[in-house]
Amino acid sequence: MIGRESQEDNNLFYTCSLIEYISRKTKNTRVTVVNKLGEKRIGKILDLADVYHCDNIERVSEDFIEDACIEEGMFDNVAECRYAIPSYWDIGKVYKRLIKRVAEEEENPSYIFECFKEQKML
Repeated sequence: MIGRESQEDNNLFYTCSLIEYISRKTKNTRVTVVNKLGEKRIGKILDLADVYHCDNIERVSEDFIEDACIEEGMFDNVAECRYAIPSYWDIGKVYKRLIKRVAEEEENPSYIFECFKEQKML
């Protein structure tokens, strides 16, 4: 562990923040960006987040926007806000916490066992 959080948590935070940044930049919903990036690219971001974090997020985002062919959308929740909006870093923190919380709930052994018994996701 380096700093206050684990490297894994820092990588998840950066990945979530980059997705938020790309969403705002391309005026797409987060789900659109996640789907366009796909599992392989998101895995790459997560694995190399400590490296990407050393670079300018603008440049990193451009590379992924181009590679995933993410076109400009029409979803601009930033422009429509009438109050001070949280930064993409702030939103990244929120999504990191949410992902960790969901993973704790859904991936614990008792949950998996109950799903197995019921033969479906609960």
